[in-house]
Amino acid sequence: MRVLGLFVLFVVMLGPSTSMTTERPGIFLETPMFEAAVAAGKLPPVKKRLPEEPFLLKTGQQGFQPGKHGGSLRLLMGRKKDTRQLVVYGYARLVGYDKNFNFVPDILKKFEVKHGRIFTLHLRKGHRWSDGHPFTSEDFRYYFEDVATNKKIANESLPQVMLVEGKPPLFEVLDKHTVRYTWHKPNPFILPRLAGARPIYLYRPAHYLKKFHIKYTPLRTLEVLVKKAKKRNWVALHYIVGQQYKNVNPELPSLQPWVLVTKPPAKRFNFLRNPYYHRVDMNGRQLPYINDVKVNVTSSKLIPIKAGAGETDLQSRGLNFTNYTLLKKSEKKFGYSTKLWRTAKGARWAIYPNLNFRDMEWRKLFRNVNFRRALSIAIDRHEINQVFYYGLARETNNSVLRESPLFDEKFANRWSQFDLNTANQMLDDLGLVKRNSKGFRLLPNGQPMELTVVFSTEEDEPSDILELVSDTWRKIGIKVLSKPLHREVMRNRIFSGNVQMSIWSGLENGIPNASSSPAELAPTSQQQL
Repeated sequence: MRVLGLFVLFVVMLGPSTSMTTERPGIFLETPMFEAAVAAGKLPPVKKRLPEEPFLLKTGQQGFQPGKHGGSLRLLMGRKKDTRQLVVYGYARLVGYDKNFNFVPDILKKFEVKHGRIFTLHLRKGHRWSDGHPFTSEDFRYYFEDVATNKKIANESLPQVMLVEGKPPLFEVLDKHTVRYTWHKPNPFILPRLAGARPIYLYRPAHYLKKFHIKYTPLRTLEVLVKKAKKRNWVALHYIVGQQYKNVNPELPSLQPWVLVTKPPAKRFNFLRNPYYHRVDMNGRQLPYINDVKVNVTSSKLIPIKAGAGETDLQSRGLNFTNYTLLKKSEKKFGYSTKLWRTAKGARWAIYPNLNFRDMEWRKLFRNVNFRRALSIAIDRHEINQVFYYGLARETNNSVLRESPLFDEKFANRWSQFDLNTANQMLDDLGLVKRNSKGFRLLPNGQPMELTVVFSTEEDEPSDILELVSDTWRKIGIKVLSKPLHREVMRNRIFSGNVQMSIWSGLENGIPNASSSPAELAPTSQQQL
């Protein structure tokens, strides 16, 4: 039975659910896909491909039940660069989250944290990259010393989360399978970033990337590689071939469950199972179960139609609640099931005033909390819920979700109750009492209060929602226009101060805990949009 999910913006498959355990199956079963290669001597048997102590996924954890090897998984993506989603879905991390949002080792055998500032990472002996080369401390040393702190490679410097008060950690290689990072003060953000959907990488496949590094390869050889790749210099080449998250180089060794084998550009990308993947189930089967993942790139607007026609096996990306009726109609015909899954963001949709809008009159208003509050209570969330979500949504503010230990009912409901009388009075109290012949309020400079709200062309939903927002904001004397823009154009215009308001999803992390980074609760990067 294939599954189509609505509301979900990120799916974790076979995520870490236990700490390191000494339990292990009595015997490891060879993957049928690799039997011929093993018999021909082209690939070691499964026992030699696994770490000495593989990650053991137990029956019952996160609802996990053992499966069988085989089959393909088809996915639809709206952009070629969405191949990076396989890194999100595969969720192989140094450390990951369990179902209670605690940090547990995954790629690592174990990790130790002392005083919040000394992090010791223990690798699994015998763990290998997808090409069979050992994964060791050298991969961490190479990244830290030869890349991240190498002044010649400015575009691959240490990420901000690796700096505490602007200072990097002391890095030490303790042995072939142990490294340590020591900061002068606690670094509470490093583990959340390692476990995140878009993680930071403290390691690189050194044996592969040294071929593109001036320290290990003669300049004359590098010049040939640079010319062939049509890059500016060896630094640019090293950067592009080593992008682990972006998933664009099929020659780059990986630790993920599925490895890219299709060279871009393409309309269809194939990912094959990693023969050296570090996880097993209780029956001795090496994970993943699925042999390959086929990613078909299409127009984002066609994803619901193609999904409804049975052209995908597991789909959440590109689907939303407005597609529910369409998808339900074809369930029996194409043998799939449509599920309603909860979003993990602070809100399905939120409207964001641009506090740095170029017009000073509007900027002053946007920065006035009472103006923003008046707009908020002039939105009829109940009507939106009934019209678009059949009453299934929660009518709250853009806040943390009930599943978070930080949830507070007061914050979720504050300034979210529909009240046009209070909204009108609040705007009057701000001195916005004059109106034109059409009933729209006037700014202090005499211009009518007209707001343009932009949204991404990837989604149709915001346009419909803004119709209802426009109706109620008109009743408080504010005219609303909506404008679709391509995401990159929208992002650039917002950050250049050329957009009044935008509509986008809510808090990046709707289920934070005490150790979560505050960066997930406030706009800190253009990539959050």
